[in-house]
Amino acid sequence: MLRLPALFTVPGDVLAGTAAAGARPGYRTLLSIGSSVCLYEAGMVLNDWADRTEDAAERPHRPLPSGRVLPTAALTAACALTGAGLALAAGAGRPALAVAAPLAATVWAYDLALKHTPAGPVAMAGARALDLLLGAAASAGRTRSALPSAALLGTHTLAVTAVSRRETTGGSTTAPLAALATTALLTRLVTRRPTRPPADRREAASRGLPGLTPAIRPTRKERPARTGGPALTDRSAPTVRTAPTVRSAVTDRSAVTDRAVPTVRSVPAVRSAMADRAVPTDRASGRERLTAVLGAAYAATAARPYFHAALNPSPQLTQRAVGGGIRATIPLQAALATRSGASAVGLLVAGLAPLGRRFARKVSIT
Repeated sequence: MLRLPALFTVPGDVLAGTAAAGARPGYRTLLSIGSSVCLYEAGMVLNDWADRTEDAAERPHRPLPSGRVLPTAALTAACALTGAGLALAAGAGRPALAVAAPLAATVWAYDLALKHTPAGPVAMAGARALDLLLGAAASAGRTRSALPSAALLGTHTLAVTAVSRRETTGGSTTAPLAALATTALLTRLVTRRPTRPPADRREAASRGLPGLTPAIRPTRKERPARTGGPALTDRSAPTVRTAPTVRSAVTDRSAVTDRAVPTVRSVPAVRSAMADRAVPTDRASGRERLTAVLGAAYAATAARPYFHAALNPSPQLTQRAVGGGIRATIPLQAALATRSGASAVGLLVAGLAPLGRRFARKVSIT
């Protein structure tokens, strides 16, 4: 009922949102991960409660149709998990609660009303996107910078959910083909070099990285005097000068000009900026390579089962396609985090994939 293998896809949402917002994981991030896990499991339990009649005919081995779990107990657990998720989000701050509340509402609306309607895949995609924004809101207090990552993750979820609508009956090649095309597009978008600098570069901009700092200009008091006129810094000088006084003013003006325009040798930040501009950093190139590797892992995990389901849309292969799409969520999250400048977070998220596969051998991911 809890689908533990799919649970490993949840922390990556929050961590990818944290990275997209340019924040470092902290205790608020941990609270938001706990909130996300509770809301995700609430949706799983509520889904089985809502589909108990359908599962009695198609999946009688499920906990509710088989009688191992009472419907009342399942509904109570869903309510308790939802309450716990909202409480943890409140502990992470008002911005996190402001995202967790519509996330919980979307989960309940999907399970109780929207699942079997055309709006079902859109609702599921919205829930996954909100889950990523939950991490941004909890860790940074803002979500705007995380919207592109949320859109990419939501698009992937939309494709997986569209395939899952035929996992018990099969017979459709349209959804697997569309999911295959979506995977190719998302891989291209994720591995493409971002137009805005990642979080660590934005932070370093204030410390003098190339191309991101304003030019050094002399202050108003240091500006050279007008030709033929008195120096601006010497307001006590008379208007009419003798020849020696004029020579002195010219000398003073040259001194002020030398002070106003710093040389490369006199300012270490300028020397560092010129060196950084000439030679790209190894960190940026390494991050791009890691993003490409994770993007390839995402494509490989999702594309193969989608392709098999498109060739033979049987229920068994369609279910495998859904499972592959769910597992591909983890490398996609890792690629999004790395793309945002958090390589360590991306590797941490990618490390959840082997754990999910291990549990999937014992418990069905769908």
